Amino acid sequence: MALVKYNDNSISAISSAGQIAQGSLVPIKTLTASGSASLSFVDGSNDVVLDSTYPIYKFEFINCHPATNTVKFQFNMSTDGGSNYNVTKTTTTFYAIHDNVGSSNLAYDTGSDLAQDTGDAVLNTVTGNANSSSCSGSMMIFNPSSSTFVKHFISQTHTTRGDSDGTIYNWFGAGYGNTTSAVNGIKFNFASGNIDSGTIKLYGIKDS
Repeated sequence: MALVKYNDNSISAISSAGQIAQGSLVPIKTLTASGSASLSFVDGSNDVVLDSTYPIYKFEFINCHPATNTVKFQFNMSTDGGSNYNVTKTTTTFYAIHDNVGSSNLAYDTGSDLAQDTGDAVLNTVTGNANSSSCSGSMMIFNPSSSTFVKHFISQTHTTRGDSDGTIYNWFGAGYGNTTSAVNGIKFNFASGNIDSGTIKLYGIKDS
């Protein structure tokens, strides 16, 4: 690194100012759907890293479009390298809703939470299959390789229902996988029908 001081009030010729990337996102894997039943990220498969390399992993959902109308977008976890996606979970979800005629609501979604259940965890419930409709958002999972703690996750998605009133949902979810085994696989899918199109990106977040 070269620093040049000039007239006591400026510097120039800085070739590096430290590694800000210490806490930044590290791209790991991008999967793109095309009439896909699901998209799965399994540690050690197809260049996927989902282990103790990073303390936090982040998934980004970009315009995930279902083949079936108004369906749940959801995920599940695996502890056996993707052979089974059935980790016991407790979750909570709520949403803000607004349409193009001004109607709005903020509500807890009792039909989408889990209480020590191995079923899929809901990221949102009403993504439409109109050409203009899709789901985008993100989810973080914390220390999935821990052999001590349960596996916490937090999600936020935005989706359009695709009906005539242009309803939008901002969906918030959180919960934990009740296992002290390493989670080494995560699968995303719609509750009914294929993922017609869309992209999911996996990142690792470096420790500070």
